[in-house]
Amino acid sequence: MTPEERDALAGEYVLGTLEAGAAREVERALAGDAELRGAVAWWEAAFAPLTSFAPEEAPPPDLWARIEAALPGARAAPQRQGFERWRFDHWRPNPWRWLALGSSAVAAGLAALLLLRPAPEAPLMTVLLTNRDQPAWLVEADRGGALRLAAVNRQPVPPDRVMQLWALPQGATAPTSLGLIAPEAGQYSVSTTAIRPSPGMLIEITLEPPGGSPTGRPTGQILFIGRLSAASGS
Repeated sequence: MTPEERDALAGEYVLGTLEAGAAREVERALAGDAELRGAVAWWEAAFAPLTSFAPEEAPPPDLWARIEAALPGARAAPQRQGFERWRFDHWRPNPWRWLALGSSAVAAGLAALLLLRPAPEAPLMTVLLTNRDQPAWLVEADRGGALRLAAVNRQPVPPDRVMQLWALPQGATAPTSLGLIAPEAGQYSVSTTAIRPSPGMLIEITLEPPGGSPTGRPTGQILFIGRLSAASGS
């Protein structure tokens, strides 16, 4: 394995785009390959800005109660109710009981809908590399048309040029512009209905004149480039 192949493999492992079997092979190799461990550590540090894509969420308020109830030894309080009392209460008109039964039916219906609903598709991700195969931008996209970029290795941009983002789906004959990126930007988000992110889609950033490409096609140097693939757990 060449250093370039090792570095690319480490990047895919950290990003989570390797197949499960390949990811396990990398995990086994880490114990005896110091260079691979170093490459993985480097990519983990480079991918750290990606965590800013995930919004903070507070845990449910009843989380601790549910954890305690699930611990060994936890049991419900014993019921001390005679049969006659149960029979009387069971058949006595009680609107709350019917409300509870109705709520249970609604909950069961919602659960069925959740089970029947297709699982959400895995997000698409890539790393935009320089012409020297150095990571520059992390890209996360969903199938609805939203892309989020985070810079990991900013490159200087000439004052008389701008960075323009493009997307080229597989089979397309020309890329679609997704807007201009400010040279000082550490993050960039765009949502478009003109094009849908898909596996294999090429994402690139080019250097263009002020205001963007005058032709609607890339005219300047390609600064960064990468291809989207589905993220998967290892």
